[in-house]
Amino acid sequence: MASYNALNNNSGSSPYGSGDPFYNESTGYITPQPAAKKAGTSPWIKFGIPVAIVIIIAAVVGGVVGSRHSSSSSSSSGASGGSKDPAAAASSAASVKSALGRYATATNSKYMVPIYPSTTNAAAFTQPTFVASSKSAWPADPFKPGTPSPTTVRDDRPRLFAPSYKWDALANLVQTDPYMKGWNDTIFGNATDYYNKPPVVYFMDGDSGILDNAREVKQRLKAFAYVYRITKDSKWVDRAWNEIQTAIGPTYPDTDKWNTAHFLDAAEYTSAFAIAYDWMYDMWDDDKKATIRNAMITYGMGPGLSVYEGGASFGWWSSKVFGNWNCVCNAGLTVGALSILKDDTTGTAEKLLSHTIQNAKDNCAQAVTDDGSWHETPNYWYFGTTGHAEMASALMTATGSDYDLLTTNTNYWKTGLYHMYISGPTSLYDYGDHGPNKFSSTANCMFLYADSYNQPTFALHQRDRADAAEPWSMFWYDPAVSGAFWDQLPLDHFFDNDLVQWGSMRSSWTDQNALFVAIKAGKNQGHETHNDLDVGDFVIDALGTRFAGEYGSADYRSPEYFNSDAQNATRWLYFRKRTEAQSTLMINKDNQNVLAAPTIKHDTTGEKQDSSTVYTPPKTSTAFFTMDMTSAYFQATSIKRGIRMLNGRRQVLLQDEIDAQAGVQWRMQTNATITINGASASLALDGQTMEVQILNPPSGAQFSQQAAERLSSDPTPPVPDQVNPGVSILIIDLPAGKYNLQVLFNPQWPGMSSNDFVTPQNVALDSWSNTSHN
Repeated sequence: MASYNALNNNSGSSPYGSGDPFYNESTGYITPQPAAKKAGTSPWIKFGIPVAIVIIIAAVVGGVVGSRHSSSSSSSSGASGGSKDPAAAASSAASVKSALGRYATATNSKYMVPIYPSTTNAAAFTQPTFVASSKSAWPADPFKPGTPSPTTVRDDRPRLFAPSYKWDALANLVQTDPYMKGWNDTIFGNATDYYNKPPVVYFMDGDSGILDNAREVKQRLKAFAYVYRITKDSKWVDRAWNEIQTAIGPTYPDTDKWNTAHFLDAAEYTSAFAIAYDWMYDMWDDDKKATIRNAMITYGMGPGLSVYEGGASFGWWSSKVFGNWNCVCNAGLTVGALSILKDDTTGTAEKLLSHTIQNAKDNCAQAVTDDGSWHETPNYWYFGTTGHAEMASALMTATGSDYDLLTTNTNYWKTGLYHMYISGPTSLYDYGDHGPNKFSSTANCMFLYADSYNQPTFALHQRDRADAAEPWSMFWYDPAVSGAFWDQLPLDHFFDNDLVQWGSMRSSWTDQNALFVAIKAGKNQGHETHNDLDVGDFVIDALGTRFAGEYGSADYRSPEYFNSDAQNATRWLYFRKRTEAQSTLMINKDNQNVLAAPTIKHDTTGEKQDSSTVYTPPKTSTAFFTMDMTSAYFQATSIKRGIRMLNGRRQVLLQDEIDAQAGVQWRMQTNATITINGASASLALDGQTMEVQILNPPSGAQFSQQAAERLSSDPTPPVPDQVNPGVSILIIDLPAGKYNLQVLFNPQWPGMSSNDFVTPQNVALDSWSNTSHN
């Protein structure tokens, strides 16, 4: 898979396109940009824009329909699952929505996150709920099989994602719901833009394959098919056929046109063709139907079946792979099979459906840990959950059941919380690899999960995001949802599963200038080889920018990048994956132990934001996260780290208690311009300033800085690392010994004088509590 690690975005340009991808009065849509360059030639990504995303993807922060599964655990989710007075507040919020329009005033901010008006609207900003009086804005599906079967599909077309009864209801919903109207306009605009471009050029990017091609073709075919079904204009079918012919290519029937060795490519092409086949079914003549079916079977579904029945070498993703590969591959094969069932005379579709569903339940559905975290990384969540949601939705609409794909993992619903809390005011806490171009992978699974798990907060959070406007949203979003996602939503959430072990703390959900701190402990293995050696790593947002940030992926085409996560793996020779490229401690200038098993402790005073977008936590409000990270180091007796919010969540204290037998480096990765004055440093970024101070500095302790490049003592990787222009590392060097190192971060908030900042007392990490620093 190719990396799109690509922006030193100090200019504030958008990774989504030159237009506003959410709402633009003048254009109504986004103008897509060319695919990003590969990581080997692209510069460092701007902290706060974790990926150079193509078109309408929301990796910055990042929905789907079926019966709502009741979840006994939903009420304890931390999300507001229902209104205190649904008959009154929800009804009022629903009625005012059309007049108010969308809650966010824009998402064309620097980091492409929603900008909310500074106001209280008691009529609209109520607790999240589905309006009880309507239950759903969609009519009931007339297809209700008594005993659903994966191979018994509805007779009417389309059968996937949006059956005809939904298309019949769509026109009225577009006219009455401001979100759906805006998304519809954007889809039409994007489709027009794609229409006027040449077909996607087939490009085999070495062993990274043709995944970008496949996902871009899928994105286009979805848009063409959607606009055709709305307008009934055959020009969209003709344009889709042009795209299909290019994707099949002149060498048909070349037996491996879709690159089965990198099976994600074949799966995504299969899904793309299935959507076109099903949504434009009435417009294809028999020859064209046969061409599309044969391509799917020859290049995708047939090889996919050989994974299950013949043990194909490229089917490694089908066994104990708890991540995006299993989700995307099984989804593509399932959607393809459902689209051609009854038309397929080879039996391939029926055979596939006897394998993919159970395999996805055993693997894909287990990619969510018991606390909701995603096994891989925050950006791989997009690929995996998109595949999971597409597969579940296709099964429900085509056959009447999801066959427990949504519920076999009883904790799967919590991944909506994971996505919300991993999202800061600027962007994701984007630890580890961030993946290839997203194209058709979005966070719109949140709409499906909102409905399926009765979690309206998920839909309310996603509908204001920059990637919400695409065809799935038009059918997975339920306009009966009402309220404001932030009302009564806790500011903090801690995730305890030992795979990641991380905490998310903030001062507001709706202020783009809010203070946000996220930190992780967790294991250095078990992330499908997408992680970094990063126990203790943290990010800090304040004043609308990210002062401590993440690199994302190294070059995916580098030799042995994915081969292993063992201690001696080649992966750990590349700078961006090494401990030195994380905002954590490094001892003896060496990588962390891959067998690290940290322990954690955390707490919060438990504030929840109220209905207003203007929220100021009380002076006593705090949250903290501590860890014993000794096991991450080879030459240490004890290493502990803690981070907490101070002074009504306006300052941050990072404290390390160190007993090491080799030299220690405290390191923080930043895009800021650093000015150092001994034990103090000033960070300037995007016109804002953060003052950093070592409190009671150990003898000789002072700040220094270096460019973001490998140390001269590092072993040499097989190929050169990428350069990281515009990035600096703030450093504190200490010799072997025992230390209590306290670093205080003071964002220079408007209106705050030096007397308004506090200097915390020195409290041992084991004694930290909600009141220990009062």
